Amino acid sequence: MSSYAMPSDWPTDERTARAVQDGLRTRVVLDEAGPPPGTGHVTGVDVAYDDERDVVAAAVVVLDAATLDVVEEATAVGKVAFPYVPGLLAFREIPTVLAALGELRSDPGLVVCDGYGVAHPRRFGLASHLGVLTGLPTIGVAKNPFTFVYEDPAAVRGSASPLLDGAEEVGRALRTREGVKPVFVSAGHRVSLDRACAHTLRLTPRYRLPESTRRADALCRSALRAAAG
Repeated sequence: MSSYAMPSDWPTDERTARAVQDGLRTRVVLDEAGPPPGTGHVTGVDVAYDDERDVVAAAVVVLDAATLDVVEEATAVGKVAFPYVPGLLAFREIPTVLAALGELRSDPGLVVCDGYGVAHPRRFGLASHLGVLTGLPTIGVAKNPFTFVYEDPAAVRGSASPLLDGAEEVGRALRTREGVKPVFVSAGHRVSLDRACAHTLRLTPRYRLPESTRRADALCRSALRAAAG
């Protein structure tokens, strides 16, 4: 199994978490291209919550990047140990995600998070946070643009437009299916934005969302149901 250890001083309150964000975000690497699309492994990460019991389930699904076949998958279930605070969701999710990653025997390769990397008000969303803690190359592919603005990309698959915070491009709105709402891609850690978009297109041969995300979403929901039953 791999070793993705939890930091010993994981914060439990908003003030401490913001201080941790400020310290860790200086370690985000954005000047590496990252692995070429279609090579090695791609791992989807997603979580699901049972709010009544304060339980969170995480799933990681390793795919062969060339064929998109499943190589390995793992889950973990834990108690939610951080309050809901917009912009700090990583502190609710990462402990269980790290536990699931720790169950893998395969190299995760590129990690694709259902969420944000630097497309985050503090430039340190889940993908960036997870990348810094593990050292893995990461990207974020989100279903909505968070607080940022964009122009609708052209209808054809592969069209993109900048996701903007003022004049700063923090990600891209990327059309993965013709005429279907775009997804919102951002670099996380050790991957360029151009390559993050290329990976996303490779991972969406049939559906709007990446295969990595779709499979991880189904798996974490199944793990949550099993934990409740």
